[in-house]
Amino acid sequence: MAPTKKGILERLDAGEIVIGDGGFVFALEKRGYVKAGPWTPEAAAEHPEAVRQLHREFLRAGANVMQTFTFYASDDKLENRGNKLALTGAQINEAACDLAREVANEGDALVAGGVSQTPSYLSCKSDQEVKAIFKKQLDVFTKKNVDFLIAEYFEHVEEAVWAVEVLKESGKPVAATLCIGPEGDMHGNSPGDCAAKLVKAGAQIVGVNCHFDPLTCVKTVKMMKEGVEKAGLKAHYMVQPLAYHTPDCNCQGFIDLPEFPFALEPRILTRWDMHQYAREAYNAGIHYIGGCCGYEPYHIRAVSEELAPERGFLPAASEKHGLWGAGLEMHTKPWVRARARRDYWENLKPASGRPLCPSMSAPDSWGVTRGHADLMQQKEATTKDQLKQLFGRSKDH
Repeated sequence: MAPTKKGILERLDAGEIVIGDGGFVFALEKRGYVKAGPWTPEAAAEHPEAVRQLHREFLRAGANVMQTFTFYASDDKLENRGNKLALTGAQINEAACDLAREVANEGDALVAGGVSQTPSYLSCKSDQEVKAIFKKQLDVFTKKNVDFLIAEYFEHVEEAVWAVEVLKESGKPVAATLCIGPEGDMHGNSPGDCAAKLVKAGAQIVGVNCHFDPLTCVKTVKMMKEGVEKAGLKAHYMVQPLAYHTPDCNCQGFIDLPEFPFALEPRILTRWDMHQYAREAYNAGIHYIGGCCGYEPYHIRAVSEELAPERGFLPAASEKHGLWGAGLEMHTKPWVRARARRDYWENLKPASGRPLCPSMSAPDSWGVTRGHADLMQQKEATTKDQLKQLFGRSKDH
């Protein structure tokens, strides 16, 4: 019988560093397994080999949490955005749990079941209606006995609190992350106030994920930490940012950038940016450090390598490329061999190779949130007339 793995709170209470995995939705969309727009995770049931392989690559890169590929896997989202219920929410959630557990068992990794924001909340459904949606996913996570739960990617702390209140009924550890920056959530609640609300609701781990770059997210979690401590509460902290530079984003993050979602590659962070991020997060007192959209396994490997002295080991993948670029010592060209050192890459200012491109963009600032007519969700595809109206409004911005 395999020894029992230490749980998430046991690890964090002991001061251990927990490395999360990276972004599945964007990575699998690029590979042709996820539809951009809906971003729903039918691939867990339709293409399990692709999801399994990505889990395995993140595990090999040093991650010790396998988060179920259940982003936007609520019934209302699946029905609302193109799945047509060819697969039930339960089928997708169960398949995702099985894949995450299979790969987690290949290493010292835990399985985290995740829920995210819902179309029902944006359409102003009641707390009981929204909670019933979370409960359906929780029933699957309970059946599959995941190790802990994450309420992630919430723009409004109110909905995140509802999610936490449902998830804590399981008796399992609960983490909660908002997709917010230093300006707070879409209803104007500050990061500190948001974090305190989540802890009071029952979350033992709080933080942010998605929408902003790593250093912006670390700054936001620092503000959350201050708010929790000011309220006389205690929590652990986590951060799972984008792998894109977002210095020009407004309060809604990268989805307002003109490049979203198909032209974000020029903004991608290098592995050396990831080293900086990992160190900044750790120095800020954040011990659950992972990634979200844009993160590929090599990014997580860089995080793992930076924190190897604290963790006491390197990820297996490091032996292939050579630590800090040491593998370049074998290159045929002497000027490339001269780059086989950490300080070269840390001090490099990468060029974009695009002479006429601006360094930053002007975000689309539509300024709408829950309750606005534009965000009332519909099951039917957007009509041509509706699109014409949106195109016209887009020109005004």
